[in-house]
Amino acid sequence: MSERALVKKSYIQAKPILKWAGGKTQMLGDLLPKVPDSYGRYIEPFVGGGAMFFALNPNDAVIADSNLELINMYTQVADNVGEVIKYLNQYENTQEMFYEVRALEWQDLPQTEAAARTIYLNKTCFNGLYRVNKKGKFNVPFGKYKSPNICDIETLYVASEALKKANIVCGDYLSVLKEYARQGDFIFLDPPYIPISENADFKRYTKEQFYEEDHIELAREVFRLQELGCHVILTNSNHPLVHELYEPFNIEVIQTKRFISCSGSNRKGEDIIVTVPPKRKMIIKPVPEVLPEQMSKYPATRFMGSKSKLLSEIWSVASQFEFNTVVDLFSGSGIVGYMFKTQGKSVISNDYMAMSATFAKAMIENNETILPIKEAEKLLLPSKKSDHFVANTFQGLYYTDEENDLIDILRMNIAALKDPYKYVIAMTALIRACTKKRPRGIFTYTGDRYNDGRKDLKKSLEQQFLEAVQAVNEAVFDNGKVNKAKHGDAMELKVGTPDLVYIDPPYYSPLSDNEYVRRYHFVEGLARNWKGVEIQQNTLTKKFKSYPTPFSTRKGAADAFDQLFKKFKDSILIVSYSSNSLPTQDEMVAIMAKYKQHVEVIPIDYTYSFGNQNVAKTNRNRVQEYLFVGF
Repeated sequence: MSERALVKKSYIQAKPILKWAGGKTQMLGDLLPKVPDSYGRYIEPFVGGGAMFFALNPNDAVIADSNLELINMYTQVADNVGEVIKYLNQYENTQEMFYEVRALEWQDLPQTEAAARTIYLNKTCFNGLYRVNKKGKFNVPFGKYKSPNICDIETLYVASEALKKANIVCGDYLSVLKEYARQGDFIFLDPPYIPISENADFKRYTKEQFYEEDHIELAREVFRLQELGCHVILTNSNHPLVHELYEPFNIEVIQTKRFISCSGSNRKGEDIIVTVPPKRKMIIKPVPEVLPEQMSKYPATRFMGSKSKLLSEIWSVASQFEFNTVVDLFSGSGIVGYMFKTQGKSVISNDYMAMSATFAKAMIENNETILPIKEAEKLLLPSKKSDHFVANTFQGLYYTDEENDLIDILRMNIAALKDPYKYVIAMTALIRACTKKRPRGIFTYTGDRYNDGRKDLKKSLEQQFLEAVQAVNEAVFDNGKVNKAKHGDAMELKVGTPDLVYIDPPYYSPLSDNEYVRRYHFVEGLARNWKGVEIQQNTLTKKFKSYPTPFSTRKGAADAFDQLFKKFKDSILIVSYSSNSLPTQDEMVAIMAKYKQHVEVIPIDYTYSFGNQNVAKTNRNRVQEYLFVGF
């Protein structure tokens, strides 16, 4: 068949010219589905046998290797394939010719003959190895194959067409990537593997050595490429160091066969495929929006971590997506879920705190029921014998004896309400009244030493309760959607596949605590009627043990985010987190990028009003609130 006829057969799949120890032909079924749908240039700086390059046959590519002899072969096949074939046709599969050709110095030969020599030795040596001694001389023995295909003319011509479209470079991978890698490029990295055997040298059978420090340096380069905006796929052996170096990214273990082991029992192995998505330039451009008038009806609160001041920013991001259903996974004060309700979305509000679930049921799930003030007034009157639980348990701690008695009366009367929505309105009002009557609104101390004379503290508990009922009533409205309030662990919540998930978990920071129960144990106890909790009688505040949460340690928080992002990988993700919390911004992006093609970070300047410092508003409280967006 003529060269012209072969070139016309463009449908023939290009494939590797050489047998190559560690070649990726057998892994293509796992690798190709991970290749991005579109990318700029294809770059492979450890090209070796080039299985991935030939399978993709890209129109714009850079292939490179530090092995000059290998690069000469690819260059000559690209530019002078006919001459290479002419030399290959002169070779025979005999031991005598093999060692005669092996003894030649390839640098002393014409470049096309040197390329033919490389192919010939590869096809006839043992297992297609490329190995050189300390003097740089090829020293693999004769392979004793019966009829190796020394000159595969069709493969060479088709490979030549693929190679003509590539920039073929000799150089170390770092210099190649520094010169050629640009945003949007696809980088395939197949470095010398880390050996699994304890007795193996930390290098591949190649001219170049690749040690542990080289793999660490390679990992740093992968992170640089991600920052640059490149798609990266990397392969290596299933070694603990690989898992450690690339922990933030998606790691898949693949069963493979080894072809260079003398022992058949050692020819099975495990390779790793690391997939690294690019960091992208900001696509989302938040534009502040005026929220619906209904938002002003939501009762103001000093709840720790409330996003009341960030609603416009959150909505400006969310509104750029098309979605109908939204889950507020850690609802807290409930104000974000309520904001989504005012925008006509079907909302599922969830929190592990009973008080938060109570707020959500009263003002998010509830579309029409109110508690008339006359009915609320009756709740203030003794109608049955009180159990005096609050009066006996918390005497002298937070409220006067008269206020404790009134709390017990309200507890008992609210519990008797048959309408579930009237119940949660009344309970929300009681919680709100108790919070507003408490200096700083928290229960981490006893007495009233923080009483600053605010008007709320001067109002009676009865007045606070009735005003709270009225405020909740005014917040009730029908958005024409079915909304739900749930009380449970976010990690176990079953809600199907919502269009959007907003995640505002407890922030972990070594500088402060995120124990909501410790701050709000009294009103949380009211919401639960202290069922399922055990009051720690030895404590001055009579608190109960905080609920277990993975967000109490750095690793726990990172693992929890990973689980949540995986669980809701098919939903739009918006996550609130702060610059003084852990995981770090880069770590959060890396975790989310395992499950989302696009990840963006939107910083918002913010000042926290809560803190462990004597003066609340300090430089330590001024942080950047981040919105991590995955889509």
